[in-house]
Amino acid sequence: MKALLQKLPLPISGLMLGLAALGNLLGTYHPGIRYLLGTISAIIFLGLVLKLLVFPGCLKEGFSNPVVACIMATFPMGMMLLSTYINPFLPALAFGAWALGVFLNALLVILFTKTYLIPFNIKKVFSSYFVLYVGIVVGSVTAPLYGMQNVGQLLFWFGLAVYIPLIPLVTYRVLKVGGIPEPAQPVIIIYAAPASLLLAGYLSSFPEKSLAMVVALGGWAFLMTLYGLVQMPRLLKFPFYPSYSAFTFPFVISAIAFNGMTGFLNAQGFNTALLEPIRIFQILWATAMVLYVLLRYTLFLSVSPKKQVTAKKA
Repeated sequence: MKALLQKLPLPISGLMLGLAALGNLLGTYHPGIRYLLGTISAIIFLGLVLKLLVFPGCLKEGFSNPVVACIMATFPMGMMLLSTYINPFLPALAFGAWALGVFLNALLVILFTKTYLIPFNIKKVFSSYFVLYVGIVVGSVTAPLYGMQNVGQLLFWFGLAVYIPLIPLVTYRVLKVGGIPEPAQPVIIIYAAPASLLLAGYLSSFPEKSLAMVVALGGWAFLMTLYGLVQMPRLLKFPFYPSYSAFTFPFVISAIAFNGMTGFLNAQGFNTALLEPIRIFQILWATAMVLYVLLRYTLFLSVSPKKQVTAKKA
């Protein structure tokens, strides 16, 4: 068990997040699927907690890598989503887990900003910045469950405010500066996540919704998801890295947001029949990616430690 915990990469929290989100997405079709995916996500969560207890130094080691440090935000994001699974049974514990997730995410933002933005180094900028700074908007998606819509709205506006300047900054780093190492290449898929997360958070935490805001966020989210899809054939040719976790949540939240947008447009009297194939494709693709990454991680963790040549590269 100790050897397995030692091999468990911190970026697996991205898969944990993707599984929890996919469970909420597919739970509308069958509750059994929701709890199956939620259980797997919870097992990963417990594994990471045990790893931090047994090997506390791994936290400092992970934070020394800007990519891993950003992806660490998926841990509190996953806490927020997993809290929705236990809320029907233990509402007080669920709210505590949700509030702790929001706090830890905010703390990570502060610590990361102090460590990596002061002084600023463009070569330490990656698309994983999106998940760190905008990821807290998961709190907007889940806030209504705890009657915390006001907090959810505040988190949404924070996420939107930091997302806008991050777009040109991260894009300049990716397209102009370049030099992104291969183990960090998969995180470019995170481009697909923030706009969709903002849309999902907006639809969830705002009782009065602006059609213009929904269409603007929805249109941009679709373009970013399309960009991510175009990148996938190239990225899937790489050997497995723990950063493969980036292939999960961005596509799941894109499917959730698109699903919510079509529901909103239908309620407004718009005919969304032309969007239905896209909606179904996004759900199927997100499901396939989460299962694929789960399989790759299972194979990765089952390999002998002597063959673990990529465990610390991402």
